[in-house]
Amino acid sequence: MAVVVKYVVERNGVERMTFTTKKEADTYDKMLDIAESLELMLEKVDVPLSEQQVESLALEIAKSKDDFMAVLKGSREPITAKSPAKNKKANNNIASIKESVDK
Repeated sequence: MAVVVKYVVERNGVERMTFTTKKEADTYDKMLDIAESLELMLEKVDVPLSEQQVESLALEIAKSKDDFMAVLKGSREPITAKSPAKNKKANNNIASIKESVDK
C-alpha cells in the first residue's frame, strides 16, 4: 500500500485544486487571494461588467500578475512575451475556478 500526500486548496468549503507539493498549493492559494482582492477592486470600477466577467477578469489578471506588474511599471512588453515556454509550464497546473466548481 502506498501513501500519497496531497495538498488541497479549499475556498468557502469548496475544493478548488489538489497538488502534490505544498509550494504549488501555496502558489495557487496566493493567486486565488489576489483574484479575490481584484474582484473587490473591479466591482467598484465605472464599467458595466457582469459578476461572471468580474470574476473571470480578476482570475486572469491574477494568473498573469507578473505581466501586469511589468506593464504598470512602464515596461513596453509583458514578461511572458519574452519567455512563452515558462508561462505555458506555469499555467498547466492551474484550472479555472468555474471548472473546479463544475466537477
